[in-house]
Amino acid sequence: MPIRPSLRKPDQMRPVSIEININKWAEGSAMIKVGGTHVICNASVEMNQPLWKRQQNKTGGWVSAEYSMLPRANEIRKSREAMIKDHRSAEITRLIGRALRSVIDMEKLGKHTLTIDCDVIQADGGTRCAAITGGFVALKLAMKKLLESGRINEDPVSDFIAATSVGYWNNELILDLEFEEDHTADLDANFVVAGSGKFIEIQVTGEARPFNPTQLTDMMALAAKGCDKLIELQKQVLEM
Repeated sequence: MPIRPSLRKPDQMRPVSIEININKWAEGSAMIKVGGTHVICNASVEMNQPLWKRQQNKTGGWVSAEYSMLPRANEIRKSREAMIKDHRSAEITRLIGRALRSVIDMEKLGKHTLTIDCDVIQADGGTRCAAITGGFVALKLAMKKLLESGRINEDPVSDFIAATSVGYWNNELILDLEFEEDHTADLDANFVVAGSGKFIEIQVTGEARPFNPTQLTDMMALAAKGCDKLIELQKQVLEM
């Protein structure tokens, strides 16, 4: 059995912590740390619909996200200009938005727009998964403020969501890949899972060779266990 760089067991996640209300201005905020990956998540509320919904005379609100990495989040500094043109960040931005919207009733949200900013201050693998998990906490905190202020009458969020990575590294199925593992994995995947156990999104890439259905099933099962633990932590932090 190969030994992981962190000496973790194959099904063991890195230490995870979530600190809430770190930004006095944002309606919801959280700092999530998954091992060496640290992400600040801020939820901002606008008291109207996005312009495109108003122009099309649509009902209900909207939730979107923005993801970025600070210049020195990685071992080598990346300029801010290069980050603006980063297609990877744009793809992850869309992923986070899709994931969050999957559990939100836009009609219950009313004419409000929520933007979840996820900024990576230190990266060591799994930044998109940490952003989704922490971003959801910031979102729930913002929803709580809308409820307490009477802006909405019912919580639009129907379920919890979290995300984690799973992969085959040195022919071993492992959970929550750090950078060194992700960089050399034969097969790696990101899973977004709801509290109900249903899957919201699956991103799988056979970087070294094609994979079979059995491998995917095994990865899904391990990812579900990991996300269960993350959702338990979210509920503890939110006192729910």
